[in-house]
Amino acid sequence: MDRVALSRRNRRTAIFAFGTVAGMVGVSFAAVPLYDLFCRVTGYNGTTQRGLAAPGATDRTITVRFAATTHPGLPWRFQPEQTAMTVRLGEEGLAFYSAANRAETPVTGVSLYNVTPEKVGRYFHKVACFCFDEQTLTPGQRVDMPVSFWVDPRIAEDPNTRDVTTITLHYTFFRTMEDAQRAGALANAGPHVGRPAARTN
Repeated sequence: MDRVALSRRNRRTAIFAFGTVAGMVGVSFAAVPLYDLFCRVTGYNGTTQRGLAAPGATDRTITVRFAATTHPGLPWRFQPEQTAMTVRLGEEGLAFYSAANRAETPVTGVSLYNVTPEKVGRYFHKVACFCFDEQTLTPGQRVDMPVSFWVDPRIAEDPNTRDVTTITLHYTFFRTMEDAQRAGALANAGPHVGRPAARTN
């Protein structure tokens, strides 16, 4: 093989290798948002749907349980105001959580949420909530935090979910998003949906 042909072949090989590396880098950067999009579309990993209006109530009902956790670094008392409620599929429900600052100084917190069992994520729609938004409470202040939601009637038609009678909506309040990340909570968190105005007491 002459030098010209060898040089051309080496150039093609180098271009191919560079293109492969560049493509792999591009795929790695795209992997996180693509995975996030996949979770939002399919409900995988308990990722709920968001922002859609309820289609209207059906005859079938489902129980939604409410749970709360407070990270040790946050001096708040955080809890659901109701343990559970029964809603009709397709009907919008409104629940409340409350938070109270037990410290003698203002304290800021931020919450994440998820639903279980994970397979119902695609059918649980959050209309508005307080997740991902920083909340600052003055010493001794208590606030009610509303969350609006509905459960898609198609949950009763899916062979994988039609046996589900109870869904648990769980919130965890952290002092910072960095605390949430260190605790591994961001990987399973539901999406931000915006919050309605909170009531203060």
